[in-house]
Amino acid sequence: MSADDTTAGEAGPLPRRPTVADHIVSRLFSWGVHRYFGYPGDGINGLTSALQRTNGRAQFIQVRHEETAGFAASAHVKYGGGPLGCALVTSGPGAIHLLNGLYDAKLDHQPVIALVGHTATTAEGGGYYQEVDLLALYKDVAAAFLAQLDHPTQVRHLVDRACRTALARRTVTALILPLDLQDEPAVPNPPHAHGYYQTSNAPSSTPTVPPEADVRRAAEVLRGGQRVAMLVGQGALGARDEVREIADRLGAGVATALLGFTAVDHREPWVTGAIGLLGTRPSWQLMSGCDRLLIVGSNMPYSEFYPPPGQARAVQIDLDGTQLGLRYPTEVNLTGDARPTLRALLDELGPGPGPTAWRTEITEATSAWRRVQHDLAEQAADPVNPQLLFHTLNERLPDDVLLAVDCGTTTAWYARHIQVRPSMLASLSGTLLSMGGAMPYALSAKFAHPDRPLVALIGDGAMQMNGVNELITVAKYWRSWADPRFVVLVLNNRDLAFVSWEQRSTEGTPMFPDSQQLPDIAYHQWAEVLGLHGELIDSPEQVRDVWDRALTADRPVVINALVDPAELMLPPHFTVEQARKTAAAVLRGDTDWAGIIRRGLPATVASYRPRRRDR
Repeated sequence: MSADDTTAGEAGPLPRRPTVADHIVSRLFSWGVHRYFGYPGDGINGLTSALQRTNGRAQFIQVRHEETAGFAASAHVKYGGGPLGCALVTSGPGAIHLLNGLYDAKLDHQPVIALVGHTATTAEGGGYYQEVDLLALYKDVAAAFLAQLDHPTQVRHLVDRACRTALARRTVTALILPLDLQDEPAVPNPPHAHGYYQTSNAPSSTPTVPPEADVRRAAEVLRGGQRVAMLVGQGALGARDEVREIADRLGAGVATALLGFTAVDHREPWVTGAIGLLGTRPSWQLMSGCDRLLIVGSNMPYSEFYPPPGQARAVQIDLDGTQLGLRYPTEVNLTGDARPTLRALLDELGPGPGPTAWRTEITEATSAWRRVQHDLAEQAADPVNPQLLFHTLNERLPDDVLLAVDCGTTTAWYARHIQVRPSMLASLSGTLLSMGGAMPYALSAKFAHPDRPLVALIGDGAMQMNGVNELITVAKYWRSWADPRFVVLVLNNRDLAFVSWEQRSTEGTPMFPDSQQLPDIAYHQWAEVLGLHGELIDSPEQVRDVWDRALTADRPVVINALVDPAELMLPPHFTVEQARKTAAAVLRGDTDWAGIIRRGLPATVASYRPRRRDR
C-alpha cells in the first residue's frame, strides 16, 4: 500500500502506517492478483479492510458460499482472468467449505492461492470458537506450499513463495493468516540480517522446448505412421495453429479431452471430438485403428479409450515431466510447452503425406456421426429431448461466447453437440468432475470478460446444489457487466440422471427413487423473483424461439427445460456387459422402464447402425 494513506484523527488527517493485511494485498497485486472471490467473516476482517482501502484497485467478489469461491478462483485462470486465482475466506467453517473448489484447481493444474483467516495467535490452542487445525486440514490440497504467518516480517517471502510455487507447479498454495497479525504494522522491507529473507517478485521462466535430439527422435517415430491419431488436452490451449498444422502434416485425426475442447476448431472434418465415456464414436474408432499416437497436454485417465498396448507407437508432450508416460507406453516423452515444442517438431518432420485414405476414413466417420447426432436430437421425447436443446444452441452460439458446463448429463450433450469455435472460451470441472461447478465458473468467466455473452449448461441436481443460491450473486452484479447476457439452461428431468444410468449399466440395479428423484422446482420463476428473466420449455416447438430470446435478452435469463429422464447416454463403445446390466435393471422393475424401452431402441439403432468402413 502507498505510504501516504491517512487515518482521520482529532487533529485532522494523520499518516496511517500500512498494516500486514495492506502489505499482503500490495504484494499479491505485484504478482497479478487483483480479484478475490470469497465470503466475509471476522477471521479476515483485516484483509477485507485492506481491500476496501485499495479504492477499487483490488476487487472482492462476494459469492454465496465459500465452495463457489474456490471454483471461481480456479475458473479465473481457465478463462484468462489473470495468471493466479485467489480465494479469501474466514477461519473454521469458511476454510472447510472452500476445500472442494480448491481441489478442482489442484486436479486441473490451475495456479490458485488460498488466503484463510485463523484464530488470533493469543488464543490458538485454547479451543477458541471456530478454531480448526488448518495446517493439518490443508496439508493435502496445498501440499506444494502451505504456511502460517507468525510475524509481520514473513509477509514478503511467504507471499512470494506461495505465488511462485502456484505458478511454477500449476497448483494450489495456501497462507493461514491469524486475525491479530492482519492489523499489525507492516514490515515491507525485512532487515538485512540473519534469519530474514529478501525475496523477489519477478516471475520465473518456464521450460519451453525439449532438447533437439529428443524432438528428432519423436519426429522419427511419428513420420513412419500411416494411421496417426492425436489426443489434445488443456496443455494444448494456446497452440491451436500448431495443432492444426501438425495434424495436417501427419494426416492425423484429432480427438480432444474435455478440458482441451478449445484447442481445436470442432468444425474441422478431421476433429473427431471428445474422447472417453462421454466421447464420440469417431474418437473411439480413431484410437482403435491408429498405428501412431501423439498426445499433447492431456492425461485423460480412461485407459480403455487409448489404443490397445503395442498397437501404436506413441509420443507425448507435456509441460510437467512427471505427467509423461502415465496412461500409455510412450516411446518418446517431450517435456516442454506445447506451442514451441510442436513448432520444433514441425521443423523436424519435413513435408506431409498429402491426402490419405486414413484422413478420408476419419472424415467420413466424423461426418456420419454428426448426422446421427442431428437425427437423435430431432427424435421425439417426453416432453422434450435434451439433445435438441444443445443441437439448436450450437447453431445459434455467438462467436465470442463463454461456455460453463456442469457435471452430469449436460456434459455428455455438450461433448456431442457443441462445436467449439476458435474465438470461444469453454471449461468445466474436468478432473474432479464435481457437480455444482458450472455456476461458479460462469460467474468467474463473466467477471473476466464482462463484455462477452455467457451460457451456463446445468442439470437440475447441480442447480439445486448451489445454482439457485448463486443466481443471487448474478442478480447482485449483472448490472455492472457491459454485456448483460448470462443464459442459464437447466435440464429439469427430476432425476440425478447420470448416476441413475451408472447404476443401471454398471450395477444392473434399477434407479433408486429415494436416492435419485429430485423435487420439481420452477427455476424460471425463481429467476423472475430475483429480477432476472425466466423461460419455461415444456414442448420441442418452443426450443428455438426461447434460445433466440435468451441470447438477445437485456438481462440474465434462466431457462427451465422439462426434459426426458429416459434419454440414453450411450457410450461410444457400448459393451455387451453394459447392455446386459441395463436390461437387468429394467427387468428388476426400474420405475422408468417404459421410458428406457421407448427411448433406448431408436437411440441404439441410430447410434450403432452399420457405417462404411466402421471398425
